[in-house]
Amino acid sequence: MIDHYYIKPQTRDRIRASWLGEPIENYVTWLHQHGYSARNVFRRVPILMHFAAYAQTHGAKAWTDLPDHITSFVEQWVREHGANCRNERARRSVISSVRNPIQQMLRLMLPQFVGCGRSRRPYPFIGQAPGFVGYLQQERGVGPATILLYQYCLRSLETYLKEVRIANLSELSPAILSAFVTARGQEWGKNAVAGLCSSLRVFLHYLYRERLIARDLSLSVQGPKRYRLAEIPRSISWNDVQRLLEGVGRRTVLGKRDYAILLLLVTYGLRSREVAALTLDDLDWERERLRVPERKAGHSSAYPLSPIVGEAIVDYLRHGRPKTEDRHIFFRVLAPFQPLNAGAISERPAHYLRQAGIVVARAGSHTLRHTCVQRLVDAHFSLKTIGDYVGHGSPDSTMVYSKVDVEALREMALGNGEEVL
Repeated sequence: MIDHYYIKPQTRDRIRASWLGEPIENYVTWLHQHGYSARNVFRRVPILMHFAAYAQTHGAKAWTDLPDHITSFVEQWVREHGANCRNERARRSVISSVRNPIQQMLRLMLPQFVGCGRSRRPYPFIGQAPGFVGYLQQERGVGPATILLYQYCLRSLETYLKEVRIANLSELSPAILSAFVTARGQEWGKNAVAGLCSSLRVFLHYLYRERLIARDLSLSVQGPKRYRLAEIPRSISWNDVQRLLEGVGRRTVLGKRDYAILLLLVTYGLRSREVAALTLDDLDWERERLRVPERKAGHSSAYPLSPIVGEAIVDYLRHGRPKTEDRHIFFRVLAPFQPLNAGAISERPAHYLRQAGIVVARAGSHTLRHTCVQRLVDAHFSLKTIGDYVGHGSPDSTMVYSKVDVEALREMALGNGEEVL
């Protein structure tokens, strides 16, 4: 791949003559395969050549010696090239621009190399309760997404115990757990605290079963009371939906992709993870069908492919989606081209809602899902039909939309209450 980017034979020979010539050439091939621009190659190869010379001058004799020289090389590079940085943010940008290509190349060279980027923290209490994750997976059948929720809740407990100087789980008591839940209740919403208490009960019961604590403390954890149909859906009006869509710049690759994502969310009421999981195989162009597999309720759904949604997807596939063997539909717009995850999908409507000045609590993909359901309720579809359409696992999930006439309330808020009444 060096020949693809460098025309002069002298330049190609100089790169290959370096003692890191082979790894550098392999790295350039990797950049090309992952869709990096030529500008990135031209910027990164000189850094790697400088690093190779620096490491060799400072005693590196084998590839395994290279990680020991990253920090000192980066510091020298910043002294020479970061003198004009106006603030700390600019300085960090220089550091990243030189460290990242070195670490990427070393990961290709040395399988055991991790790098000095963001480190992965171990699972909470892994030292005291090492079998908990296996218990969740094997005995309770918990999926990866739910395990992350357990991790988040237990990380919060771990942090709290450190603050109150409790080192061992055997020191837990109902008073400590109550104080912890009360403290989080002042920061988190009611549903989040309820989820926290549920995770704590499972964890505490496991600790007791494994004789890691003297008594079963799970019954001492009481979450906040939640009442059926107590909450109001976080939907927006259809006029706001139109404002949202009009704010997407569809002349760019980013806009083409996001426009298709927003239409899928608001037309079919899909969840963010369902959009992220869509592949080219889920599009049946001949029958004009969209298939959504593995929904939350454990089934698959098939929808008629709306013309406006189909046109938006086709526009992205033809003029925006990167060329890749991966069958996922939606990808990052910058290299490395990787499929979008559920978090990235959920962030896109949140971005455009803020851009349009539409204020809504906890903006995200569920805002458009709620809007889709509310529009179907307003059109007087049966709750059973609506629940099946959006993949609700329980009728209660749909029932909450029936308790208020959202459009009538909006008219009253705008001053037309007498006409409504």
